[in-house]
Amino acid sequence: MLKLTDYAAHAAQIAELAATTARGFFRGQLAIEFKEDESPVTHADKQVEETVRAYLKQHFPDHGIFGEEHGIEGADCANMWVIDPIDGTRSFLSGHPLFGFLLAYLVDGVPQIGVIGMPALDEVFIGVKGQGATLQGQPITVSKTTQLKQAVLFVNEGEKIYRDHPQLFDQLTKSGQTLRFAYDCYPHALLAAGHVDAVVDYDLQPYDYLAVSAVVEAAGGIATDWNGCALTLQSAGRVISAATPELHRELLSLLTGQPSDD
Repeated sequence: MLKLTDYAAHAAQIAELAATTARGFFRGQLAIEFKEDESPVTHADKQVEETVRAYLKQHFPDHGIFGEEHGIEGADCANMWVIDPIDGTRSFLSGHPLFGFLLAYLVDGVPQIGVIGMPALDEVFIGVKGQGATLQGQPITVSKTTQLKQAVLFVNEGEKIYRDHPQLFDQLTKSGQTLRFAYDCYPHALLAAGHVDAVVDYDLQPYDYLAVSAVVEAAGGIATDWNGCALTLQSAGRVISAATPELHRELLSLLTGQPSDD
């Protein structure tokens, strides 16, 4: 019977395959299509996912697979792999290097392993439940920051938050010692490595947040939805990542309008 470390070794190999495939398309001529929600998809997205699916079907034929581009196979399987072949397609197609590759391994719906691959940066973050997180095989941990006023705060999908929750957006712009606006998975990876203290994210899909939550939590941080609930396949896609419980509670209070317990 395989151990989590064995699955993590496979996940690392998959991340390298995905990175090699993505780099073969990056800053080249891309055929771009648009989905019904106007989000773009390229041949690179499809090819990366097909490469990953082929590996998983070869090595884990009895596992389920849920990918952004090709949907779910084996939805009833206890073991499930969740794939975002190119997290940040808009970055990818515009030549911006902060696109990622995301892979999560779930058992009975609970993330056990998360991978954040950054193909253009040649970085791979891996988190294993209960066993810590690594960057390029070296251990990483979150920061010890406990107060929002001292925190490096990243706000992802800021224009969507402004559109749907303008008052909350205004509060976020006044929060943190250092505030940055961003997109996609890399801010969460930086949080796991201790460079960023908190990330507020919005309008995500399971393939966007399950892998990053596994990496953040393996590194000692906390990742939940905006109500403080654990992230699952059924979550609404509003995410808080924080380095410490104190910082998480403060952000949760800001997002819900409820006073903190502190």
